[in-house]
Amino acid sequence: GRALAAAARVDATVQSEFDALPDGFTFALRVLPDGPCLVVSKDPEGRPRYLGGVFSGMDVDLDMQIKNTTAALLLFTFRESTAQSFAFDRMLVDGNLGAAMNVVRIMNRVEIMLLPRFIARLAVKRLPTGKAAPGIFKRLWLYVRTVTGF
Repeated sequence: GRALAAAARVDATVQSEFDALPDGFTFALRVLPDGPCLVVSKDPEGRPRYLGGVFSGMDVDLDMQIKNTTAALLLFTFRESTAQSFAFDRMLVDGNLGAAMNVVRIMNRVEIMLLPRFIARLAVKRLPTGKAAPGIFKRLWLYVRTVTGF
């Protein structure tokens, strides 16, 4: 969650995807039935804020749910991409599907920036090349911002 918020400050591609979402937009990604969760909201200034890992009682605009722990392990160990999880009916989306696609693109870009290239290749459908690919400076800056919260 902190990496999503930090990536918007580091990468113009992530920021443009967040800009496409309305102000005050809040989304959650969680594992059912009572697994881990992350909640991110876009503040009025257009910056994403990580709200933590507690979902109960929160009003969110988009709720992305992974059906069970097994599906989450497949997704988060990169044995299956997000697109494959949707195709195999391992995820549920409650909210605007267009906004869900923005969130998936944000998560894909953050995975590309955080993971080594040989692992990122497993996580996303297509890696960016040329100037669209994040450089080492962006990657390091994202690590620093994610860990320190700066």
